[in-house]
Amino acid sequence: MNGIKFLSLTRVIALMLCIGALPFLNNARLYAGEKPETGSQDTKVENRWLDDYHAPVGLTYGASATLNAIYLWRGLNCGGLNIQADANVGYGGLFFDMWWNIGATDWAFTQFLPEVDLSLGFNRWGLDVHLLYIHNFNCGFFDFTNYTDHGNRLELDVRYTVSSKLPLSFLWATRVAAADGYLNEHGEVVRAWSSYAEISYKHRFVYDISLYGAIGITPWRSCYTGYQRGFAVQNIELRLRKDWSLSTHCGMMVQGVFSINPSALAADRSTAEWHPAYPYGQSINTNIALGFYLK
Repeated sequence: MNGIKFLSLTRVIALMLCIGALPFLNNARLYAGEKPETGSQDTKVENRWLDDYHAPVGLTYGASATLNAIYLWRGLNCGGLNIQADANVGYGGLFFDMWWNIGATDWAFTQFLPEVDLSLGFNRWGLDVHLLYIHNFNCGFFDFTNYTDHGNRLELDVRYTVSSKLPLSFLWATRVAAADGYLNEHGEVVRAWSSYAEISYKHRFVYDISLYGAIGITPWRSCYTGYQRGFAVQNIELRLRKDWSLSTHCGMMVQGVFSINPSALAADRSTAEWHPAYPYGQSINTNIALGFYLK
């Protein structure tokens, strides 16, 4: 029975990927100089729904800083009050991004554990492919042998967004280097290849108000469920955001987030309990954030 469910799920995911890939393949043809088979000459960027991306020209850069009540990531509550900052630079589709988190690991303020994430990748035609290195300062740089909840990790992330007019996004992230495994019934270490897949959509309203919704899963036994379960719905999330332009190149935002981790909720069969000393295990989370950014 489990095999049948897994096969059905595999077919659904494969169909979704095929449907999502069609616009990207059409984009690649257009950027290569080919015309659609329909013979349409209307290829103006502002009139297209599936390939309205401008080719990156010259040097690009940006920065942001956000104050968060909690640190939420892929359905996991990873800490308490924090400041998160980001700086990025790109050229012709290639980009480098540095992201910082400085704050308490929980709302009991038992310890502080800063984190820095480094991303190197390529972004074109709505396709974003990058390597993400997550470093915590309780272990050496590029040391992947720390078997704690806060060890170093390296993962490959692939995200495809249909267009800015149809902001339906598909993400797949797989951990490729880390202390990422579990013991099987024979006492042997099994590499987990912990993975996370997500479908998200962002709708923009008037007055610079936007609503973001996402559903994320872990397809097999992984770090997201503490290596205790197989396929699981990991994250159901809603974000409501309001932006203000302070100048031509600067803005601010306020954002509220509501998140449910169905896998954690089913595991402990509890309601919305607050665990000040163990936020990582919470199943229902809310967050409010205030941020400033360069644009």
